[in-house]
Amino acid sequence: MPSRSDFPTWEVEREFEHDVFTFVRIEYDSTGPSRWWDRWDNDYPDGDWNFSFRLQQLTALEVAPNSKVLRLSDPELFDHPFIYLAGVTKIRLWPEEQTALRRYLLNGGFAMFDDFWSREGWTHVLSEMRKVFPDREPRELTLEHEIFHNVYDLQALPQVVDIRTWNRGYNFEHLHGDSGGDESPHFWAYFDDNDRMVALLCHNNDLGDGWEREGENIEYFRQFSEKWSYPMGINIVTYAMTH
Repeated sequence: MPSRSDFPTWEVEREFEHDVFTFVRIEYDSTGPSRWWDRWDNDYPDGDWNFSFRLQQLTALEVAPNSKVLRLSDPELFDHPFIYLAGVTKIRLWPEEQTALRRYLLNGGFAMFDDFWSREGWTHVLSEMRKVFPDREPRELTLEHEIFHNVYDLQALPQVVDIRTWNRGYNFEHLHGDSGGDESPHFWAYFDDNDRMVALLCHNNDLGDGWEREGENIEYFRQFSEKWSYPMGINIVTYAMTH
């Protein structure tokens, strides 16, 4: 486990110490045996710390230097407007978690689902989300949507692969399963009754690896972290906090 002291940190101004954005990662259970790329703690904690640093460095948000890990059943969930779930290919949401997530999202919260690939991954995540929202279906976002342009003006739908996949010369994380002939990135959104986006599912993407691995290889940093992972992450948080 990396040490927090090895990553940038900063002081929160006293007048904002009780009113800061805190990056919250959700701990969840998985169906069956899970591999390192199919777990809640994939890219943790490095990615959370690096993203928090860049968020406070590059935006006007006051950001807490220390992120948090919560279960969906934790009452503290409702104190935070944004939550992040990674490696969700085999996520299992228990009935009390389905209820808690539905309440959270319909009462002002926003969830970002990241790092799940393949036809199997999409089918499973969609199945779990139908337990959360049995009466709602996600809409696929096109590049024209505001979320791709509100801070950083992205000229294509972002797609990030983990550094191991990139080192092997691949553009798709095949360890997650069969692509089914579709290796393109997809961004699926759920909306509430007032047409507010409440969740964004980043399929065929690993934005978090661009946060975690930013200091490991300058080429990877420029191709993925700087170009896609941080701009898209900042766009998502900004959108969630302003809509």
